[in-house]
Amino acid sequence: MEAVTVIGAGLAGSEAAWQLARRGIPVILREMKPDKKTPAHHSEYFGELVCSNSLRSDQPENAVGLLKEELRRCGSLILECADAHRVPAGGALAVDRYAFAISITERIQNHPNIRVEPGEVTALPEGQVIIATGPLTSPGLADTIAGLFPDSRYLNFYDAAAPLIAFDSIDMDSAWFASRYDRGTPDYINCPLSEAEYALFWTELCSAREAPVHGFEDADVFEGCMPVEVMARRGMDTLRYGPLKPVGLRNPRTGKTPYAVVQLRKDNAQGSIYNMVGFQTHLKWPEQRRVFSMIPALKNAEYVRFGVMHRNTFLDSPRLLDRYYRVRGQERTAFAGQITGVEGYVESAASGCLAAIELARRLEGKPPVNFPRETAIGALALYISDPSVVDFQPMNINFGLIPPLDFRVKGKRNKNAALAQRALDALAALEL
Repeated sequence: MEAVTVIGAGLAGSEAAWQLARRGIPVILREMKPDKKTPAHHSEYFGELVCSNSLRSDQPENAVGLLKEELRRCGSLILECADAHRVPAGGALAVDRYAFAISITERIQNHPNIRVEPGEVTALPEGQVIIATGPLTSPGLADTIAGLFPDSRYLNFYDAAAPLIAFDSIDMDSAWFASRYDRGTPDYINCPLSEAEYALFWTELCSAREAPVHGFEDADVFEGCMPVEVMARRGMDTLRYGPLKPVGLRNPRTGKTPYAVVQLRKDNAQGSIYNMVGFQTHLKWPEQRRVFSMIPALKNAEYVRFGVMHRNTFLDSPRLLDRYYRVRGQERTAFAGQITGVEGYVESAASGCLAAIELARRLEGKPPVNFPRETAIGALALYISDPSVVDFQPMNINFGLIPPLDFRVKGKRNKNAALAQRALDALAALEL
């Protein structure tokens, strides 16, 4: 059988290579380390963790904990090595990062179906390819990828992304659906603030702590954006004449126009996730939670993604990739990892796992495995390939991507546990 080329030996590429190899598919794994490294990398090992040694929650009542359990049941190399080299971290899965990376490297290098070829790749090889080169893809390969999509915006360098909030955590007793001046359909959730509430919110926003700029990020990236906290510091009324402008909005409960209004816009077709309009921010995540909770309708908001500002490289996946992470119309090429717009270590591994399982089945002449939206693996893949997602930004797995239960469960923890059990039951029904 002809070998599949996997480009990149990070978490996504290593997982993809492993899933193919364990199914008897020969793999050529191309990795530019140790010949060449990005500024984020420091070792020659595969699966290097560059920002943290934590793979986040390991509890199935948490969406990323569910994703981990699904990966374990799919025979994930990344989870097997993580479990073998975990360190105490409460309910989280944290690892000895060097032992973890060494373990992945040794398992990959010793597999009889995997041949590792070091050196930078700048042109796509013939045959089946999975590109898993991450958010810091080298310029040469990025130019080659651009050639795959000559008529489309293919790579996004995002400078700013506003927070995303789970709809069911918004206090709709304090908010209402409407569009400005009642024009068109009522597509926005409007979160009012009184003069006193706005004054307190503005004061705290102006003094909130910002996140540091990482060494491999370009500080100039922020000059072309206007973080909401920077806008606020220009004057107390700047936001009221900008993203918090209340003109054309009347609170149906009072019949009056509020002093200020924060608007939320639907972020996915299901309406389970909403975007804070105009709230691109570089505040530290705890500060975002603290300050934005001062907006009455968001006092108990659940953030499925906090606002971020940094340079990143990722595909406009909803228009370019299908649910198997393949390029639409060019199915010999698939992508995996953060370049697809999945955010996070575990999510990257999950994308590599799914892409490889689908490719292996196709090479074996078998029908695809359609991970359903009820599973975390499936929900993530269906989100990044959903054409209804217009303002696409990188996303961690969260329960907002998974369909709600068709029965009531008291308590958030119990509800999430029921969602997790439903997902694992759905996964067990698949032929993997």
